[in-house]
Amino acid sequence: MPIRFATPADSRAILDIYARYIDTTITFEYTLPALEEFTARIVAVTTFYPYLVYEEDGRILGYAYAHRFMERAAYQWGAEWSAYLAPAATGKGLGKKFYAVLAGILALQGVRTVYGIVTIPNEKSQALHQSLGFTQAGYYRNAGYKNGTWCDVAWFEKTIGDYAAAPAPVVPAHSLPADRIRAVLESL
Repeated sequence: MPIRFATPADSRAILDIYARYIDTTITFEYTLPALEEFTARIVAVTTFYPYLVYEEDGRILGYAYAHRFMERAAYQWGAEWSAYLAPAATGKGLGKKFYAVLAGILALQGVRTVYGIVTIPNEKSQALHQSLGFTQAGYYRNAGYKNGTWCDVAWFEKTIGDYAAAPAPVVPAHSLPADRIRAVLESL
């Protein structure tokens, strides 16, 4: 499976994929970020969390990443994730593969719970989260206004670690042993 860690050099291809979502309610962003800003976002995420791309025949067809769930120290064992696909990559199980790899890396980092935030309605994303064993944890009515309408948001959650003992701090993805990361990337 050609899933690998993203680099700043991938920013243009990733931004091109994201651009097709700007006019939808899948993202609550109104305007497409400039390339420099988007590159800075990728760099910021990769200082601690995984940011992945799917590349086929030298072309990036999708990306997925995780980031801290909330900023206070006690939240460090939770991560929120997202995935975006080019039209040529939808309906082929890539979302499931991205999330399997992200869950594997996040678990190695010490994350215990992952969260997915879905604008409602989005049947494909809702079905994907449910098929991966997520449960709906919350529902925010009229959480955002976009494209002339108020949009609801559902929060999904899934446990990927245990809660039996006091946890060690979550570690940066780039500090994990290369062989363990490679095993996760090759596990598909």
